[in-house]
Amino acid sequence: MHVTIIGCGYVGLELARQLLADGHEVVGVRRSQSGLDAVEATGATAVAADATDPDSLSALPDTDAVVFAASSGGRGADAARAVYVEGLRNVIREYGARESPPDRLVYTSSTGVYGDHGGDWVDEETPLDPTTDKTRVLAEAERVAREEAAAVGIDGTVARFAGLYGPDRYRLDRYLEGPVTAGYLNMVHRDDAAGAVRFLLEADLARDEVVLVVDDEPADKWAFADWLADECGVDTPEKCTKEERIAAGDISTAAERRIRTSKRCSNDRLRELGYEFKYSTYRSGYRAAIEAYRGE
Repeated sequence: MHVTIIGCGYVGLELARQLLADGHEVVGVRRSQSGLDAVEATGATAVAADATDPDSLSALPDTDAVVFAASSGGRGADAARAVYVEGLRNVIREYGARESPPDRLVYTSSTGVYGDHGGDWVDEETPLDPTTDKTRVLAEAERVAREEAAAVGIDGTVARFAGLYGPDRYRLDRYLEGPVTAGYLNMVHRDDAAGAVRFLLEADLARDEVVLVVDDEPADKWAFADWLADECGVDTPEKCTKEERIAAGDISTAAERRIRTSKRCSNDRLRELGYEFKYSTYRSGYRAAIEAYRGE
């Protein structure tokens, strides 16, 4: 395949490495020179373009598949809309107007679109109930990825990522120092986030579908923090309830809404499709970080 990765960053670079290792042609699209250098370091072809700038998108090559993995940089809902909704729409329009549009699109979304389910399980059939302006934007982008792509003859897939962790994003201090707020962690290692997208493309699966990309075990935050402290050889951290964290009064309204949400995300569909995880739970996924922390 020829695959073009728009926003070839944390997950995209790993996806590029995996696709290249399997013999595919890969183009990584970034805005900055440092981003383009990172793409080239993987062996992929680097192309400068910006999804939010339609005029720049003529630089995108014809391709078999597009992966839209662009990031709004952790900024607010307006920035998110500019990238995830309008930027994605720009890319679809650019490719849809071509004589040979790509066969399919994979958009990387977030499990944040589910909202609060009181700790119950959610899956691909669970209705969306985003609770923040940003997660409402993400839900709208999912519609664009499937409906607007289909309107121009491109099959859209939504890969709904749980919380990403991995190299440079283990964030050990957050859980070792505390306080740790009650709730569940739904996680997926970066290598498996990329691996799941690669798998869906190579196996030609989940066209016009949503697939949850999350590991086997949603983790109770307190239990996870205690396990991590024990593995790292330090005291267990201070813990607090959601109510205590909110009562402290030093968080934003959006952060408060996130704290109040609780769910456990099922990966049954991804498993049924046949994906085999490299890191099936945090116990294996955090091993490298724990060994580095202990100096092993």
